[in-house]
Amino acid sequence: MDAQGVAYVTAGIGAAAVTFAAAFGISKLARAGIQGIARQPEAAGDIRGAIIITAAMIEGVALLSAAICFLLAIK
Repeated sequence: MDAQGVAYVTAGIGAAAVTFAAAFGISKLARAGIQGIARQPEAAGDIRGAIIITAAMIEGVALLSAAICFLLAIK
C-alpha cells in the first residue's frame, strides 16, 4: 500500500473516531439533562436550552475535526 492509501485509511479511522466521540459526548449530555429535568421539572426550559447549545458546540468541534481528517488525507 502506498502513502496515499495509508492516508485514506487513516483519515477514515480518524473520522470514525471523531463521530464516535461526538456521539458519546452528546449521549452523556442528554443523559445528564434528562436526569436534571426529572429532578427539577420547573427548570426544564433552562436545562433544555443549555443542552441544545452544548450539543451544537460538540457537533461543531466534531465537524471541524472530521474536515481536518479529510483535508490531511488529500494533502
